[in-house]
Amino acid sequence: MAKRATTTAKEFALAAAKLAAERNCTDIAVLDLRNISPATDYYVIVTGTSDRQMRTVADEICEHARQLGLQRFGRAGYEQGRWILLDYVDVVVHLFDAEYRDYYDLELLWGDAKRLTIDD
Repeated sequence: MAKRATTTAKEFALAAAKLAAERNCTDIAVLDLRNISPATDYYVIVTGTSDRQMRTVADEICEHARQLGLQRFGRAGYEQGRWILLDYVDVVVHLFDAEYRDYYDLELLWGDAKRLTIDD
């Protein structure tokens, strides 16, 4: 059962990254945090070009999750549109503008995490 949940989380993380790529987000990273973080299995980190684009991508990821039967446990930053966080427990999606992405540098924080490609 745990393996199925992890596979579903991985598939959702990659689908969210692909959706962001299709909407012209840049610098997309999917980090495998299993066995590294006690809080989540995957981070999806993307950079958007505008608050409107980031909100649209966030909405589409949320809609895709609903279609898969996944429940979102939290959302933050949506109104400001500089750093939108979507928390699905096993997958956390971070949509940043370029300034916030550089400032928080989550990839450096989780530098030992394996990076997945959208084709994985």
